[in-house]
Amino acid sequence: MNLYRFLIFSFLSVLLFSCSENKKTDSFLIEIAHEKKKLQAEDNLTISIHTQEKNIDSIQYFYADQHLISTKDEKPVEVKLTSPLGRQIISAKIFQNGKKHSTEKEITLYAEKKPTIYTYKVIKSHPHDIRAFTQGLEFYKDTLYEGTGHYGLSSLRKLDLETGKVLKETKLDRKYFGEGITIMNDKIYQLTWQEGVGFVYDINSFEKLKTFEYDKSSEGWGLCNDGEVIYKSDGTRKIWILDPETLEEKHFIEPVTHNSFANRVNEMEYIDGKIYANTWQKDGVLIINPKTGAVEGLIDFRGLKNKLNQPEKAEVFNGIAYNEKTGKIYVTGKNWDKIFEVEIIKR
Repeated sequence: MNLYRFLIFSFLSVLLFSCSENKKTDSFLIEIAHEKKKLQAEDNLTISIHTQEKNIDSIQYFYADQHLISTKDEKPVEVKLTSPLGRQIISAKIFQNGKKHSTEKEITLYAEKKPTIYTYKVIKSHPHDIRAFTQGLEFYKDTLYEGTGHYGLSSLRKLDLETGKVLKETKLDRKYFGEGITIMNDKIYQLTWQEGVGFVYDINSFEKLKTFEYDKSSEGWGLCNDGEVIYKSDGTRKIWILDPETLEEKHFIEPVTHNSFANRVNEMEYIDGKIYANTWQKDGVLIINPKTGAVEGLIDFRGLKNKLNQPEKAEVFNGIAYNEKTGKIYVTGKNWDKIFEVEIIKR
């Protein structure tokens, strides 16, 4: 098995998604034809309405609730879809003799290109508290912060990167299992795993400002932000986009490659317009386009765990932080005794 196929099967759960059954209204059905077994962005796609009805005045087609194309009859039309990717709905509004009918069909749209494969080079290592079950790692104004997990051990921390010393810490109640963190506008956001709530803290005092409940997802895994919105992973194929003020989960993207869904996205970091995401229980990081959901790259971090002082005590690879001021990337894992500064290299 070549390297590319190995990485794809290791990092992602491959799922063959066929189109679901049409939702039928007044005997109108959407028919879709394309050349490939799997539909990818920019592929030619033919859409038509199958019906025994007569006197069709016009049809409006929509993709992901956005107007796609209009036609005066049920004859096939050719289109290209670009984004969003993942499981989406093509719907139609059919106008006939003053009446309006509707029908829809689910499709799966994959990325246009294969992900680029990257590896890494360790530039430097820094000490890290081996007791820290790392769930979130993020720089803010040149200072490193960390969220840790486990019931009774979960915390929010401010760290000294060079020494590994914990400069400031607040612990979560024993009933909470801490998860990912992100920092925006002097506020720290922290998730809990299965408790359905997250917390917002003041960056300076670590005072808890508010508690928020999850809107549509049931679990909390990872967080990151682009300065305007917050991205949240929940252990499914979805990455939710949250309003930073209300914490409402407005909508989501589904990360996909050219032929598969990404699954179990964990801790995340926003770097130069892309989401870098750990994959739970895998020594790899996905590079995701947040606008489309396309997995544009895969970073192979295998072998990094062996560079620890006590690799036998270490849990899974998890934790990626980007210092925007220096342009440096740092990674670690749960109960790792080191944080590594790394350079990402195209293979």
